[in-house]
Amino acid sequence: MKTRALAHGAATIVNAIATGKGAAFGISLETTASVEVNGSGEFSGTIAGSPGEDTRLMELCAKKVFERLKFSGGASIETESDIPIASGLKSSSTAANAVVLAAYWAARKEAKVKALTDKELLDIAIDAAFEAKVTVTGAFDDAAASYYGGYVVTDNAERKILKKGLMDDDLEVVIYVPEGKSYTANVDVKKTREISKEVTAAWKEALSGNLYGAMNMNGLLYSRALGYDSGPELTALAAGALGCGLSGKGPSVVAIVESGTREVEDSWKDLDGVIIRTKINNKKAEVLS
Repeated sequence: MKTRALAHGAATIVNAIATGKGAAFGISLETTASVEVNGSGEFSGTIAGSPGEDTRLMELCAKKVFERLKFSGGASIETESDIPIASGLKSSSTAANAVVLAAYWAARKEAKVKALTDKELLDIAIDAAFEAKVTVTGAFDDAAASYYGGYVVTDNAERKILKKGLMDDDLEVVIYVPEGKSYTANVDVKKTREISKEVTAAWKEALSGNLYGAMNMNGLLYSRALGYDSGPELTALAAGALGCGLSGKGPSVVAIVESGTREVEDSWKDLDGVIIRTKINNKKAEVLS
């Protein structure tokens, strides 16, 4: 029998690559993971619709859960997602959360195993992400926003949430996804350290509650550092976005807008790529079956 779990995506408020401290918020794009226990001792993964993508992260997630629980066996894992891969929208963190949660409950169905806390499940997902080399900082901010929903302001190195809360459910999210992908392993980390002082200032703004201002600052800073055109961000802000910025290491640009408004989409209509409209997510990751 398969166990299924769901986690929602997230978007950047402040990227932690430069300083080790970040902030992120939940969005309603989602990833579901199915885990089916078997006796092979092996872990095999499949990403629906993306046969060429690396499945090592999802396999490590399930394996580490079983090791933590001292549960013998293997598993077949499948994920399905509407989050574009390698676009800065936390596809890896979201998939890791969904797989860890599904693997944990799959093991609990099969045998009496010890209970794990939400923090322990998050730690497993982050450890797997480090080992799979899909993160530089551990992406604790991204993983926490995906797992808990709402917004979080974090110290990634310490894996601590310093501030968290719910976002306004009435707001919506407009995302510009340019053509092409950006994998974390290819990011020039040294280049981002040149803006660490300014990013720290943005992070302090987020910690003080100025989430939109922090998002705007962060987006412009990282666009410059990583070589992206900041035009889409500036255009969106001029069109009335409450907050807008590069998400993660890009290339996606995320704008928070008032519900029902279309000015940001209209300002991006001539850009090459895809525009996605979704909602804020304040819901926690959950087991579906």
